[in-house]
Amino acid sequence: MSTLGIGIVGFGFMGRTHLEAYRRAATDGFDGQVRAIYSIDPPGFGVAGNVQTGADEEVDLDALGIRWSEQMGQLLEADDIDLISICTPTDTHIDLAIEALEKGKHVLLEKPVALTSLEVQRLIDVDADTDRLCMPAMCMRFWPGWSWLREMVQSAELGQVKSAFFQRIGAAPGWSQDFYLDEKRSGGALMDLHIHDADFVVATFGVPDEVSTSGTRSQLVTQYRYPDGPSSVVAEAAWYPDPSYPFQMRYRVGFADAVADFDLSRGDEALHLYRGGAVEVIELPSGNGYDGEVRHLLQAITDRSERIHPDLTEARTVLQMVEAEGQSIDEKRAVKIVRSR
Repeated sequence: MSTLGIGIVGFGFMGRTHLEAYRRAATDGFDGQVRAIYSIDPPGFGVAGNVQTGADEEVDLDALGIRWSEQMGQLLEADDIDLISICTPTDTHIDLAIEALEKGKHVLLEKPVALTSLEVQRLIDVDADTDRLCMPAMCMRFWPGWSWLREMVQSAELGQVKSAFFQRIGAAPGWSQDFYLDEKRSGGALMDLHIHDADFVVATFGVPDEVSTSGTRSQLVTQYRYPDGPSSVVAEAAWYPDPSYPFQMRYRVGFADAVADFDLSRGDEALHLYRGGAVEVIELPSGNGYDGEVRHLLQAITDRSERIHPDLTEARTVLQMVEAEGQSIDEKRAVKIVRSR
């Protein structure tokens, strides 16, 4: 079997993050090689983001054997490209993904997949008629410490969850501000930042019956209500205007027999488990969620799998919930969740 050829569309912070994740995966023996990039932005130097992903390092594409495509069609028509990573602004995602699928390419599609669940459905309809995989890039499902939490919840090894709190806050993006600061294009922090925790909540606890969100699309707090689940599940997200405010990614989950506390700022000791009157630092694997998501997809393609997790139907479900959160902000009331059929 020949090596999977990978193309990246969009080469800002996220495109560079995907490149580094694919390079690390190849080093660790996964089948895949980035061969081409298309972007309206010049190759230039690296770009810094909220977390260290390798995207801020200078990269010599020629030395890596990666060609720069002058046109989108040039990349999609290339016979040596099997998988496309789409790392462009949200309002371009669906059309680009459909074009790639119709050209016979697998797709890794950055989050949020779209700004509305109806747009996701349009992509689902096209994807259903292909034999390609189209995976939403929801990296928190694979993030060390977060995948551990999901396993603990599902196994009930620490007892039932009583409460869960997620926090994802920081300065408004200092890159691509014409996109991120335009809520009509990015959806604000609600859609672009908070979507990570919303997806993780659904993946871990299921779809709630009701959401209650206060604040704005830039600074918000949501309470998820489960009649038969944890009594308190809350997520906070914010983009603050001052560029000096540090990025914070945390969770605190109270189990019947323990408390799990994750704080990204603690570095190698990010996850603490409080149990039996003592605190234990949980050793986590190296890497990040971007590494995990690209390896999951590469392995699925190699194995000729027909399913991936998350898939587009899960992305649609999460967007329906986040749409309800936006409605809750606008109408200043709790909103019932209408589940997909």
